[in-house]
Amino acid sequence: MQTAEIRRRFLEHFAQRDHTVVPSASLISPDPSLLFTVAGMVPFIPYLTGREPAPFPRATSVQKCVRTLDIEEVGKTTRHGTFFQMNGNFSFGDYFKEGAIQYAWELITGKIEDGGLGFDPDTIWATVYLDDDEGADAWHRIAGLPKERIQRLGKKDNYWHTGAPGPGGPCSEIYVDRGAQFGPDGGPAVDLAGDRFLEIWNLVFMQYELDEVRSKEEFRVLGELPKKNIDTGMGLERVAYLLQGVENMYEIDEVSPVLRRAAELAGVTYGRDHESDVRLRVVADHVRSGLMLIGDGVTPGNEGGGYILRRLLRRAVRSMKLLGIDEATLPELLPVSRDAMSASYPELATDFDRISAVAYAEEEAFRRTLSAGTTLFDTAVTQAKAAGTPALSGDQAFSLHDTYGFPIDVTLEMAAEQGVTVDEEGFRALMKEQRERARADARAKRTGSVDVLAYRRLLAEHGPTDWQAYDTLRTDSRVLAVVAEEEGAPVAGPGEIVRVVLDRTPFYAESGGQVADAGVLTWDGGRAEVIDVQRPVKGLVAHQVRVLEGELRDGVELTAEVDYEWRLSACQAHSGTHVVHAALRQVLGPQALQSGSYNRPGYLRLDFAWQGALSPAQRTDIEDVANAAVRADHRVTASYMTLPEAQAFGAIALFGETYGEQVRVVEIGGPWSRELCGGTHVRGSAQIGTLALTGESSVGSGARRVEAVVGLEGFRYLARERDLVRQLAELLKSPQDGLVERVSGMVARLRDADKELADLRSQQSVAAAGQLAAAATDVGGVSLVTGSPAGLGGGDLRTLALDIRGRLPGDRPSVVLLASESGGKVALVAALNPAALERGLSANDVLRAAAAPVGGRGGGKADVAQGGGTDPAGIPAALQAGEQAVVTATGR
Repeated sequence: MQTAEIRRRFLEHFAQRDHTVVPSASLISPDPSLLFTVAGMVPFIPYLTGREPAPFPRATSVQKCVRTLDIEEVGKTTRHGTFFQMNGNFSFGDYFKEGAIQYAWELITGKIEDGGLGFDPDTIWATVYLDDDEGADAWHRIAGLPKERIQRLGKKDNYWHTGAPGPGGPCSEIYVDRGAQFGPDGGPAVDLAGDRFLEIWNLVFMQYELDEVRSKEEFRVLGELPKKNIDTGMGLERVAYLLQGVENMYEIDEVSPVLRRAAELAGVTYGRDHESDVRLRVVADHVRSGLMLIGDGVTPGNEGGGYILRRLLRRAVRSMKLLGIDEATLPELLPVSRDAMSASYPELATDFDRISAVAYAEEEAFRRTLSAGTTLFDTAVTQAKAAGTPALSGDQAFSLHDTYGFPIDVTLEMAAEQGVTVDEEGFRALMKEQRERARADARAKRTGSVDVLAYRRLLAEHGPTDWQAYDTLRTDSRVLAVVAEEEGAPVAGPGEIVRVVLDRTPFYAESGGQVADAGVLTWDGGRAEVIDVQRPVKGLVAHQVRVLEGELRDGVELTAEVDYEWRLSACQAHSGTHVVHAALRQVLGPQALQSGSYNRPGYLRLDFAWQGALSPAQRTDIEDVANAAVRADHRVTASYMTLPEAQAFGAIALFGETYGEQVRVVEIGGPWSRELCGGTHVRGSAQIGTLALTGESSVGSGARRVEAVVGLEGFRYLARERDLVRQLAELLKSPQDGLVERVSGMVARLRDADKELADLRSQQSVAAAGQLAAAATDVGGVSLVTGSPAGLGGGDLRTLALDIRGRLPGDRPSVVLLASESGGKVALVAALNPAALERGLSANDVLRAAAAPVGGRGGGKADVAQGGGTDPAGIPAALQAGEQAVVTATGR
């Protein structure tokens, strides 16, 4: 049974049992404590915890997941993988243990012709938590499982949470007995390796909210969730290899094609050599994981999810190199993975141009830096061995990662080949510091140093903020809490900066690349300016304010008012971002898809997928298309619909954004620009005003950035350019429309003049070389030339010294020492011929002696050394010191 068919049957089974089919959320997690979506329940956490009302009592999904804790183990065993798919069914206060067990049993043992998966009931085992009598009884009564095939285990095996604060509870796991050939009898409790009794499904009975999660077994139970919920997770890949009759996940239909193609390219046979098998499995897993991550908008980088993607792709490339393939391999492997996965995810095929461009650019970048990084690595290894401590420090390993993009396992592999060790602990400590800084910055932006639990308590007590940013710029509001960053009853006086939660607000909270509104809060006897607005937890808005007058405390009735000019300029910038995005796609093609944006009043920047810099003509076309849309005054509208409806409507869902079931679609000119967006916008595109592109640059492999100014800022930008053109025209006494020709002519004349000067300097140098060579003196049997030609830099002085040396007799030791002042700096060059070297002289010794009087230093080879100084007045003494060095060396 193909993996896509298993997926279809799972969703259909639960759809027939009144479950809403929910599309997979993005792999990019909205939770700042998680880089990626690590489990099927992550998108449903707000409903499972009761922080938000569930829009449906029952749901089912097949969620894309990535886990990265065991990347180094991928390939070494057949258990570990990074990307996987989790089939799940969920109940939000509806059915509980008995319902979950009944639905699971019906699916796994149902006949294939009836839509089931067809597992033999006699091969099924179940585990429950130690004291879960209810769960054990349900398995025996509903499924008819013999009590000996229902085993009780502790927290390590039968208690589930995400590894972070949030919902959790006891669970029941379903196992399939693969047969005696895979291990001893006795059930999951004795099959520690899990080869015979394979877990395929975990039914989590979500009852509690957890905190202080330190490990699988160490956590604190805060209390009961508002409702008892069900969260289940079936490993799609595990079920696939059982139903496809293969040994492991690397051999299923969605993974094995890449493995086979990699083996063909390398000329090896899978299953014959463990080392090669490991590398092939790494390639198969990482290529698929990279495909899925790029598909969800992740781009390679040095931080967060971008670093994980870079690590995966580079591990795959390195593994192919170790298999003997020096050419680029992703163009051979990525299309194979696309074809294997597109039955389940057709968007991979339609978006493959963008996905492949990002992946291929990353491989090419790694191939370029591999040699440079290897040089750094070899130097570090040589130094370590010479020092008698054959180990690379954590700093060196981190430098290889941070500068050259070397994943740590690549460094470890290369070190093992050289017989040296790596301070892996030191490296991981540096990586941890880097990640924690990034996460702390993100958390601080939203909550300051306030514990997020304080905001959750406010949300639970008062409900979500009545957010009216789309409808008004002014509300009458009440202070629910002045949230202090320290304990105590918070009262804020003049000059203090605090965070304030209101019962209702007109302020837009920073989101989707749009900065927060600015404005004021006013109350009887007091006033505060709003300097930032964030959503510390979903549904709650917190205002960072600076108190200007009076005292601000809980319960104060006040007026919250947004700065009109600020909001208008912010709307112009955000609508301008949509217009520029549509213009990009019209000029460059649909693959120029936005990957990130930032807009503040009057300014916008937009990152998009693209290879190579834009040409001047492309920039002009994009600006023209955008301004044509502004001039057309397209109507800007917003409407609400379900996510599937929006996708069918043709709305663009931006990568990295998280969307609920109900989404907001913003249109500018109908289908011309149709995007999912939660920002504030103008009412008609003409309100955007002047739009001027101000810059275009690279922001990483396969990603570009355009910047623009709009509205009054756009007008000011163009006015400054107009004034600059006017001033240049006046300065050059040229009409404005003739400036380009006038400047081009001046540049051409300057180039000609520079060439003439260079030729003149060359002629003067030749003449000076002859004169200085003719003036050579004998010092202890050595022909010595010293001189101080004026105005020469280091390069020209070196050329002159070598010319003079070439004019002196080759059979007689010769030394040339020159010093020149240019721009207040001193250049020094010493040049010796082979006969002088045989005499025991060294250019380095001569130069060091000459450098001291001019306050300089330098060095080089024995025959030519070069340096500089900062004291031109010391040049005569420098030449004398150099001559004395020759005298000393010759023993005169």
